[in-house]
Amino acid sequence: MKQLVSKLKGDKGIWSFVALLALFSFMPVFSASSNLAYLGHGTGNTLGYLVKHLGHIGCGFLIIYYVHKVPYHYFRSISKWLLPIVWGVLAITMIKGTVIGGANASRWLQIPVVGISFQPSAFAAVVLFVYVSRYLSKTRQEPIDFVASLKELWLPVFVTLIFILPSNFSTTALIFSMIIMLVFIGKYPLKYIGFIIGMGVLSLTFFILVAKAFPDAFKNRVHTWESRVESFFNDKPGEDDYQIEKAKIAIASGKIYGLGPGKSVQKNFLPQSSSDFIFAIIVEEYGLIGGLGVLALYLLLLFRFVIASHKAKTMFGKLVVVGLGFPMIFQAMINMAVAVELLPVTGQTLPLISSGGTSIWMTCIALGIIIGVTKKDEEIEEEMKVAAKREEALQKLIDAELASGEENSDNYSIEDKAANPMDAVLNK
Repeated sequence: MKQLVSKLKGDKGIWSFVALLALFSFMPVFSASSNLAYLGHGTGNTLGYLVKHLGHIGCGFLIIYYVHKVPYHYFRSISKWLLPIVWGVLAITMIKGTVIGGANASRWLQIPVVGISFQPSAFAAVVLFVYVSRYLSKTRQEPIDFVASLKELWLPVFVTLIFILPSNFSTTALIFSMIIMLVFIGKYPLKYIGFIIGMGVLSLTFFILVAKAFPDAFKNRVHTWESRVESFFNDKPGEDDYQIEKAKIAIASGKIYGLGPGKSVQKNFLPQSSSDFIFAIIVEEYGLIGGLGVLALYLLLLFRFVIASHKAKTMFGKLVVVGLGFPMIFQAMINMAVAVELLPVTGQTLPLISSGGTSIWMTCIALGIIIGVTKKDEEIEEEMKVAAKREEALQKLIDAELASGEENSDNYSIEDKAANPMDAVLNK
């Protein structure tokens, strides 16, 4: 175990909190999968779902390990070349995507060879955040030309979001808001940010009007968005009221200490108990203490992200930590807020805890890049410490030579004479 831990480079705090969240996830996922096990005349055996989740988590940690080995500055160029590929995959998903869970628009793409479905929008978000960080770090030392930024920065952003919007408004809104936060941190002029936000609002309004005027022209979820917002603000009965009511019952039943692991009642009635509403099951089984404990882990992870961003030696490193780390925490907050009815139903999962391969793997790619940034900083610090030791050893030898009154030889310098003794000092 010690040898394995010694091979893990980067911020040990991030590694620890990620491992704690992943380990904790097995208990609520195993418990909450019972309704899925009985669905469609199933046997009720949840062991298969536990093994599947174990596979997702195991593959996720392998992804983190191998991604954090890659020098993070490589992702600057990779993001630029991946964007057109992402657009192509998103376009295919819009046309031939798979409908899962009764959604009225396609979000998933089936890989025929391995029989795996994944959600391309999650991968697109990771690539887009890295691309925006690349642009901001490149233009940091130069005055920003707004017209040029429209082409180099905002055109790729809006093209990506246009592909995601028809099937997933919540993901589109989350990505757009996080990009606005990222460009603000990257010192993009405020007056330009205001203009971009206005463009985003107008574009969304135009899309909704076109979708309502031509409802059969293309797949979209505008009707679902409207019903969820109306239900949330006007107490109007909607299709998601059943889930919200069951989630609130689960949270109320948990009280302070919870019903105990595996003793949830509402998991048998919540359709998305192991994914979208898993936080409600956590509170029901582990009580307020368990819910606050999960919240604390995410906040501690956010704290480590802030520290990692502050310590990063390059502007790209700082921005990529913020761009990939903060959306992860905001997604968790949104999931919890939906469970307690602070926000309308969004369909956002709880990172590293909810079941689902795509969500876990894309989160792990982001974590691998973030840890790669902290790993590079550790390597720089180690090199500086070694250099400082060498300089200190050399200075001691020079002082010793001066104190003994020995004169320097004409054929070689003190540095040459001290080469071997200095190595001996360093070895101590």
